[in-house]
Formats: sequence, C-alpha cells, structure tokens
Amino acid sequence: MPRVFSGIQPSGVPTLGNYLGAIRNWVPMQNGDESLFCVVDLHAITVWQDPRELARQTREMAAALIACGIDPKRCILFCQSHVRAHAELAWIFNCVARIGWLNRMTQFKDKAGKDREAASAGLYVYPNLMAADIHAYHATQVPVGDDQKQHLELANDIGEKFNHDYGVEFFPHIDPLIQGVAARVMSLRDGTKKMSKSDPSDQSRINLTDDADAIALKIRRAKTDAEPLPEMVTALEARPEARNLVGILAAVTGAAPDAVLRDHAGKGFGAFKEVLSEALVAHLSPIAAEMRRLLADPGAVDAALAEGAHKAAAIAEPIVTRAKEIVGFLPAR
Repeated sequence: MPRVFSGIQPSGVPTLGNYLGAIRNWVPMQNGDESLFCVVDLHAITVWQDPRELARQTREMAAALIACGIDPKRCILFCQSHVRAHAELAWIFNCVARIGWLNRMTQFKDKAGKDREAASAGLYVYPNLMAADIHAYHATQVPVGDDQKQHLELANDIGEKFNHDYGVEFFPHIDPLIQGVAARVMSLRDGTKKMSKSDPSDQSRINLTDDADAIALKIRRAKTDAEPLPEMVTALEARPEARNLVGILAAVTGAAPDAVLRDHAGKGFGAFKEVLSEALVAHLSPIAAEMRRLLADPGAVDAALAEGAHKAAAIAEPIVTRAKEIVGFLPAR
C-alpha cells in the first residue's frame, strides 16, 4: 500500500513560507494513502539546542501542524525521538552509506560553512537518518522541496545498496510527491532569498502566530519597487519583491497570479498591500487562534503525539526488526 512520510524540524513557529510551501500541501494527503507526519527532533540536535527551548518548540510545531489541518485522527502525527526504530535503522544505514556519497551532500556544506571541522558528526550523517525515517515505514512517497531532492536520491541509493549487499528486495523505491502548487515564498526584505526563521529580522517573515496588526505592519514595510503592477506575470521576472507579494496573494486567495494582476494592473503598491494584508489576516487568523487554544492545553498535544508514536512504532518496529535479522543480528530474548 502506498505510504506517505514527511518530517519537519521543531525550529520555532512556522512561517508563511513553511505553511504555503509545505504544510498546507500535506493536508490533502490525509484523504488517500496512509500518511505519517513527524516532528524530527533527532534532526534538530545536529546543532546544539537549549533543552527547554527544544521541548517547547517541539510541542509548538505539533500544535501548528494540527492548527493547519493535520488531523491526528486521519493520519499519524508523532515525534521522531519517540520511535526508537529511527535511530536503530540510522546506525545500520551509517554502515551502508559511503563517505563519498555524504561528501557530495550540498546541504552539509551550506550548513557547516567554512569551519567544517567544528560541525557535529550528526550533521554530517544527517542524510542517513533521513533515509531511515522513510525506510523504517517502507514509505513510498515523500513530499519534498528542491533543497531535499538530493537527500531523497541518497535514501534510494542506501535502500538499493542494502538490498544488493544482502541479496534481498526489502526496501522499496521512494518517489518524490508533489500535490498542489507549492508556493515559493520569499523574504519580505529581499525577494531573492527564501522566507526563513533564521533571518535576524522578524520583519522579513510572517509567522503563523502574528496578529492582524503585526501582519499589516510587516506587509506595509515589505520591500517593493516604484513601478506600478503590470498586467502579466512575465513582466515581473526582473522584479523579485513584486513577484513575491503577487504570489503570496495568489496563494492565500486561490487565484492565479495572472488573475491577481488583472485586478490590480496599473496600481501602486499602497492599495495592493492593504488587500494583501486583509487576505493574510483572514487566512491566518483561524490558524493562530487554534494554535493558542492547543498550546493552552499542552497535555492534549502531548497525548496526541503519544498516540501517534504508538501507531508509528507499530509499523516501524517489525520492519526494522526484519532489517536487523537480514544484517545478522541475533534476536532479542
């Protein structure tokens, strides 16, 4: 049976970019194939985390996912560290993957920066754990963005090498899954950079917990240019900030970018930003309200994660136990 798996790091309140680019597109995946959505706290500690902050942000991310429409009754929502099969299979994959494969991973180079020697070993073998996250469930479909395609290719390489080395057909091929239109949301301060939680300026992003006043202020201050809005999207190619704001309005209203421009062609950004602010507030206010409700009852969030971990373990543990048998480990007594 096709099975969908996706994970997200507990790195703070999701931004509008996280929501439109990924989370929103996970919601319809609950309607068909079996789907698992994981808060990947093991991945988070590849860089040092304050323990209290990590716990808070993990619960916060789970609440955000539920508020955005991920329903624990229709899918499996859980914390990565609550299912030991991830770590067990990751060690096996550490011994299957080749150093040369990991050396080609561009994300390690980007995240480690110039001082690679000071990076954690966990950051280096991060892709092996990501492969284990997927293969522990025999997942066959994974929603990915451009920045994760290389890791998905590596996950397939690892699965294929395991199968070849042990003469089995155990781990299935994983296909990237694209459902809906994943909006690429850029910084409000620089239209050439992705909207990011790591940007030092909070004015560069819309957080899902921002209230109406904060959203309006950030959109009003968003960088634009002096030209009026054109009639066609093609005319925005050299105008990254304008293209970003038009794309955001299209994404939250469900309109095509060309339709947005037809309604606003020839106008300046003052009036357009008011329309955009109103649309964002209308779309995000229910999510923020639901997040506040959920976080006011952390026990309920924790209970949902515990139930999800129980369901996830019921799938993963037999698969990883069989992988351990294939490798030659004696069964536990």
